[in-house]
Amino acid sequence: MACTVAGASTMLNGNCSAQPFIAADYATNSAYAGGWSAGQNGGYGFGAWSFTTDPITDGVTSQNAMDSTSPYDPFGVAWTLYTPIGPTPASNDSPNPPDYGPPPGQPKGDVARAGRALPNGGLQVGQTFSTIISNPTERRFFRGYTIVLSNGGDNIVYGNAGLSFAVGEFEYFSYGRWYTSQTFNSGRTSLFDTDTTTNGMELDVTITDTNSYHLVMTPLGNPANAYAEDGTFTNAPITWVTYQLFNTDSDFYNFTNGTPSVATNPQRTDFYIKSMTVAGLTLNIQKDGSNVILSWSTNAPGFKLESSPSLSAQVWSPVSPDPVIVNGQNAVTNPIAGTQQFYRLRLPQ
Repeated sequence: MACTVAGASTMLNGNCSAQPFIAADYATNSAYAGGWSAGQNGGYGFGAWSFTTDPITDGVTSQNAMDSTSPYDPFGVAWTLYTPIGPTPASNDSPNPPDYGPPPGQPKGDVARAGRALPNGGLQVGQTFSTIISNPTERRFFRGYTIVLSNGGDNIVYGNAGLSFAVGEFEYFSYGRWYTSQTFNSGRTSLFDTDTTTNGMELDVTITDTNSYHLVMTPLGNPANAYAEDGTFTNAPITWVTYQLFNTDSDFYNFTNGTPSVATNPQRTDFYIKSMTVAGLTLNIQKDGSNVILSWSTNAPGFKLESSPSLSAQVWSPVSPDPVIVNGQNAVTNPIAGTQQFYRLRLPQ
């Protein structure tokens, strides 16, 4: 998309943002009013939801729900992953069997997974995948959840074939500490979060080059505590997102006589997901006296600002001067001339 500047007398009054969401879906979408199931496709831009478990699951299929009843769902309505039988949550359990699982002979849940295809064949350079989830507040050794971005046609499974990179909260006696693919085996990130409010945690992943990314994890109740990271990945393009919940028993969706049921004393152990979006690189234009200020994110290096007097002619020329960084954004100041100009960002091939 392009923003137009038509001259001082007819210049837009305010901002022009040249890129809407490419894909967006929310747990409150009416498509999920009757529940959350495989094949559903609320919102727009994403593929249909898919659910998988691992073949080693012993007797119990991990579950998904459209939750609006649990007092531990901070969002009120959320896509919810849970396992009806798993290791009982506790903060200081031994990692040795049988302490970390149900008694011998009792079936157990293993992994609940939900995922879907990303739009237009995968994330492109300059695009940002965002999701808001909640953190569990009761945890257990070797349990947790991850969000996996991968190259493939279905949810990631054990072996991680096609994995690009992952973020999550997976407990090796480090309760509340997040990790990324780069920090999983090296002490995790510096970010701790045990937020129990309705804010949740926002994950933003921007593809900055064919095999590189800029990632931000933000506790929305404490945004000053955000963690940011730049890294590289293999298995491009990223075509799929998988949400995973590992091994923690659901104290809300209990398991009684072979059937999941609502527990009488629930704890917050399930994986609640509020929203997911994909946005393109946004070009902003702001009038400033007789000039316009054009700005865009520094998280997608390599993009060049171009202008054209006509969209029909499709003759685009580089814009000068070169951008400077202002408040974390690339910024270019141009005078408002007598003829209209259209602006765009382009990644040279």
